[in-house]
Amino acid sequence: MATPKLRKTRIVCISDTHNCNIKLPAGDVLIHAGDLTNKGSISELSRAVKWLEEADFEAKIIVGGNHDVTLDEDFYFHHGDSFHNKIKQNPADCINLLTSSPSLTYLCHDSATIRLKSPTGPHTEFTIFGSPYSPRNGLWAFYYEAPKDHGEGTADLTSLWELIPLETDIVVTHTPPRTHCDQPEGQRSAGCEALRQALWRVRPKLAVCGHIHDGRGAERVLWDLKNKATPYAERAAMAWEDPGKGNNKISLVDLTGKAGKMPALANDGSHPGRPSYSYEDDQQTATTTSAPAGTCSDESSEQGSSVAAQKRGGNDSNDDGVGYGGNPDESEDCDYEALAGRAGRKETCVVNAAIMKGSYPHTEGKLFSKPIVVDVFLPVWQEDDEA
Repeated sequence: MATPKLRKTRIVCISDTHNCNIKLPAGDVLIHAGDLTNKGSISELSRAVKWLEEADFEAKIIVGGNHDVTLDEDFYFHHGDSFHNKIKQNPADCINLLTSSPSLTYLCHDSATIRLKSPTGPHTEFTIFGSPYSPRNGLWAFYYEAPKDHGEGTADLTSLWELIPLETDIVVTHTPPRTHCDQPEGQRSAGCEALRQALWRVRPKLAVCGHIHDGRGAERVLWDLKNKATPYAERAAMAWEDPGKGNNKISLVDLTGKAGKMPALANDGSHPGRPSYSYEDDQQTATTTSAPAGTCSDESSEQGSSVAAQKRGGNDSNDDGVGYGGNPDESEDCDYEALAGRAGRKETCVVNAAIMKGSYPHTEGKLFSKPIVVDVFLPVWQEDDEA
């Protein structure tokens, strides 16, 4: 039996379009990470859905955002008058616009497996989780309470993100994870720490978000999977330089290594239920990103393990070591579920694809960023006819 293959797939990422139907570059998959509208009225959503349905992509994945208030039925029941006091909207009709669309995949804190079947497409597949939620900031939809102080004692902020399956290839959330593509100009990080912790455990190839307009951009996060002293540790975060800034080029994030400027993403998508994959002959082989200077070595991780064990009560059977690194084949004092059979998931690319620049009232007029285009290797589910 031939070794399964990985093949390049082009994903166009957008978020926070706020009623603006922009021109989209070509790609295989379109992802919209929420805030399609300003206030989620049926007329706003109808225009957004029509625009997205007409977009030429084989798969189109959509999540809501805090401004799409009618998509959050419970929130709208209690607070709808604050948004539509003259003409109350029907949330069921608004949600149906998305769920009944034959060409859109609408995710509301759940997962889907997408297979690209077009004869002219890459014939790849991926598991994707999508969620509209973000930490509370004013009276908006899909909110949850999260501490503002991210100092000590803020682990396990919420169980909300524990629902992301560990085998997920792409995570789409309206909120960014804390410290990655989440910092408004001149302000502190506004993302979610619990989401960042969940991404350490899942380690998807791609994490697409929006919400923080000034956080637009991309970062490659290299996870520290050997650190036994600090939970949910990172080894490095590498910022992306937009090749489309100030010119007519697309804003491309190349995770295949083909462009030669950066190595391929160190993430083969492995998990206990998925076999090892090889890259197609016409693609460059992915290389593991080396640890930057000053990061935790194996020796320092070993030294830190005794301290970590004391903090967590040693090998207490009630402690599962969630968030801690180590070798799952040799030690019980690590996050076995997140690490076992998943050693190839070392790096995640976080993309904040916010289209709208700045915030209301846009005194200088509305300004827009380009969609962010991501080239990434995904598993081939069906070989070409000639193979």
